[in-house]
Amino acid sequence: MSENHFDRLQLALVASLPMSTFTDDAAAVVQAERFGAGLVLALVSALSFSLSGALASSLFAIGWSPGSVVLLRVGLAAVVLAPFGLRSLASHPGTTRAALRREAGAIVVYGVLAVGAAQFCYFCAVQHMEVGPAILIEYTSPAVVVLWLWLRHGQRPAGITLTGAALAALGLVLVLDLIGGGAGLSLAGVLWALAAMLGGSTYFVLNAEGGIDLPPIALAWLGLVVGTVVLALLGVTRLMPLHAARGSVELAHTQVQWWVVVLVLGVVTAALAYATGIAAGRLLGARLASFVALFEVVASVLFAWLLLAELPGAVQVVGGVLILAGVIAVKAGEPSAGTPGAADELSA
Repeated sequence: MSENHFDRLQLALVASLPMSTFTDDAAAVVQAERFGAGLVLALVSALSFSLSGALASSLFAIGWSPGSVVLLRVGLAAVVLAPFGLRSLASHPGTTRAALRREAGAIVVYGVLAVGAAQFCYFCAVQHMEVGPAILIEYTSPAVVVLWLWLRHGQRPAGITLTGAALAALGLVLVLDLIGGGAGLSLAGVLWALAAMLGGSTYFVLNAEGGIDLPPIALAWLGLVVGTVVLALLGVTRLMPLHAARGSVELAHTQVQWWVVVLVLGVVTAALAYATGIAAGRLLGARLASFVALFEVVASVLFAWLLLAELPGAVQVVGGVLILAGVIAVKAGEPSAGTPGAADELSA
């Protein structure tokens, strides 16, 4: 058979196949590519966020205050994300201006509580206790939101959600070592971690009650800007102590210059983490992206061990597993958030 006849036979076979074969295959390939890219971005975001506790703790060891660390971290992230935030706002100028006027109060609440307060309280917690227990306490926030929606709006949760909340509560008891008296934990650290949990819950409450009608990258940037302004005002008025020190910090038995740590905190653990988290939310959808974001808890404990030689006790490990299982169950019981591109979960 000649090459010309062979080509004709191929064309005939292709023509005999239903068009849906190609459209379905193409859609499957695109969907697989979106999922793969989204999964990678979500993991990058979780890993980036998880570095913050260990890095901040190293700065506290040489005399930095939590206020100074969080101000520089949030401020640097706001500067890095400014071009993307402004571009996002400029993409639909008429709609965006109306949304800004309508959502101004919610944006301020989001920036003050979900960004500034949550990060400041988390760093204060890390100053008084190990990174692992602090991040585990903060990550009980989805269970608290379930209780809030039940009490305020009468939204009775499903059975799996209640089970998850109960598991998270039991895990919190073990992490805090309440049965053994909690002798190994700082009361101040626990209170700061609980405050960080309440600050982080603000985002979930806003999202559950309709969210803020702005593009996710614009919301993240505006939240960082508001958080930076508020933290700077608190620092200037001396309501929030600002202390910094030059020198090197010790990470994994290696001396690292302070400015390198600050740069990584701002660019990697904030700007990169927010940007990749938002992109992951667009590709995976908010619900699936938030499940992958739970890897931040595990990675935070791992980085605390590798960089600071901090390792939770056996009881706290069991408690952490219960908290993670509880949060997964809570999220599994949530109604489907809908389509990719919904507002995604932002971490500390």
